Formats: sequence, structure tokens, C-alpha cells
Amino acid sequence: MFTVDAHLDLSMNAMEWNRDLRLPAVELNARERARGLTDKPDRGNAVVSFPDLRRGDIGLVVATQIGRYVAADNPLPGWNSPEQAWSQTQAQLQWYRTMEEAGEMVQIADRDGLDAHVSRWLAAIAAGGDTSRLPIGYILSLEGADSLITPAHLERAHGYGLRAVGPAHYGPGRYAHGTDASASLNAAGRELIGEMDRLGMILDATHLCDAAFWDALEIFSGPVWASHNNCRALVDHNRQFSDEMIRALVDRGAVIGGALDAWMMVPGWVRGKSTPQAMNCDLDVMIDHLDHVCQIAGNAEHIGIGSDLDGAFGREQAPHDLETIADLGRVPALLARRGYPAADIEKVMHGNWLRFLRAAWA
Repeated sequence: MFTVDAHLDLSMNAMEWNRDLRLPAVELNARERARGLTDKPDRGNAVVSFPDLRRGDIGLVVATQIGRYVAADNPLPGWNSPEQAWSQTQAQLQWYRTMEEAGEMVQIADRDGLDAHVSRWLAAIAAGGDTSRLPIGYILSLEGADSLITPAHLERAHGYGLRAVGPAHYGPGRYAHGTDASASLNAAGRELIGEMDRLGMILDATHLCDAAFWDALEIFSGPVWASHNNCRALVDHNRQFSDEMIRALVDRGAVIGGALDAWMMVPGWVRGKSTPQAMNCDLDVMIDHLDHVCQIAGNAEHIGIGSDLDGAFGREQAPHDLETIADLGRVPALLARRGYPAADIEKVMHGNWLRFLRAAWA
């Protein structure tokens, strides 16, 4: 089934992890293991590549730029100035452009481009499923706004195709605080949200701390989604959405993408010690989170997939029944086993994201 994944850090993996994503994940892993690489926590455990995306009929993704700024007292990894962070995102942008030139990807930035791309993939799948030569569509998103040197840089980014922004990532941010931090939006953050509104961009509520979340929803009048987020009722952590936050997003017509990072899926995960097998973390656990959103919303109109499967983790911190991202193709059967009808399954796999985008870009 044609599938949309609303959150992948493809350019980060290419530029910082030095992965040639044109190779299957099995080859990426073999290369990293042969070299004995240990500089990243997921070395030898990659699950995302272009061939694996195609094998899973994942023809459209929301793909990120990411460059965190860290002040001198911030222990998180990142860049020491906003200018460096901006330059990193521009290198990532150039990688996307290079992949377009190679025929691997195509940028989707408006409704006409979306409809043409989806039609091409659907036709190929209907004709027998050979998508091996089709470009993967990508919608450009910025995860954490630290790299925008000033709010005025947002218009420049919109010009090169940036369509969604998550103002925060982890820790304290220049515009908004994110996971494991807490503060209301500052003046620059409010200015940024206003620019997003003016440009007709999508607000990604993922990673916003609670205070910034409510501030952003109050002042932003445009389309809101949560590209990769799970439920606090199932895993009690500030990274997740409370039921109250989920209700607010549903009221705004948002779609929430279920994430496949194991620590967000099951309670009690200990980084570096827990294993997916020992924690009984499998793809069905993602359905638990999606179903929780459905119970709050009263329908299946507000859920999708935002796997984050290349977000600085791999098989060591992903569902144990997932070898590569192509295994997202198992999700329809899991939904059917829960009693979801075919029409709702299509909504989860692609329909809700496509409906959202067509409305946002109308």
C-alpha cells in the first residue's frame, strides 16, 4: 500500500553519519561493521535507505533539515553558533538537491506537485508494484528552528521549499524550548510563529514543551501537525502528548504521526541497557498509541506514521519485528487485526497526511 512517513532525518544521516542512502540498509550496516565504527549509537543498525523505502512502497516522506545551536552551558550535541547551524542545514539542502539530480528524490512543495507525484506512485503500484525507479517525494521540514539566524531567514527558507517548521527540538532553544526543558515562547519565538503564519507554513508541534505548545497554538492560525509523537498516557514523559494536548490538536484538524523510537513506545526504557525484545516492543505497540489518539478523537482521521526510524537510532532501539523501514508494510495487517476497516487503514497509511496537505496547500 502506498505509504507516507511524516518524519525522516535523511540528510542528517547522509551528511553527519556519512551514509550513502542509495545502498540498501544491509549494505550500509555491513560497511559500518567492517570498519568497526562506534562514533554513533546506531552504527551497524541502520534501517532506512532509498531501496528499503521503495521496497515498502513508502513513496512520500517529510524529510528534515536539522542543526541545533548549543550555548556554552548546554551539554547537548550541536553547533556553537547559529551561523554554523544554518550552514549545516544548507549543506543538508544541497544533499537533497544532489539526490534530485540523481533521480532519487523529488521535492514536493505544492498541491499540484503532490497530486502528480502520488498519482505516479499509485499507478506504478496498481500496475504490479515496480517502484524501483521512481523518485521518492520529500516535503522539506525544519526540526528545531535554532539554525534560522533571524526570523527573516524563514522567508529565504520558504523560497527554497521549506514547508513545515518545528520551532523546538531537545533542550532550550533560541525560539522555543523543547523536550526536557520548559519555558514559554520568547519574543523571537512569537515573531517566528507570526512569520510562519504569514508565509502559510505548517507548524510542527512535535518536541514543543508544554508551555510553548499552548503558546504556539494560541497565536498560530495556520495548519498544525505533529510529525512524530506518541501518547503520554501510555509512556509518561514530557516528550509525549497529554490527552489534553491531543484533544487540542484534534480540534485544530491536526494529524499525529506515530513514532517508532522504542523509548517513546514502552514505559521503563533505559537507554543503552533495554532491548526491544526484552521490553516486548514491537510494531503492535505503535498501534496502541495510534488507537489511543483514535479513542480521544472518536475516529481515525488524525493518525498516521511518522517513524523517525533514522533519528540517531536503529534496530537497537526500534520494534524488534522490524528489520528495515520496508516492514511498515506490515502495519495494515496489524490495524485490520484490531478491527480497523480498509478505509481507515488507507487513512493511516497515507490518506490523512494527503488530506491534510491538500487542505494546507489549497
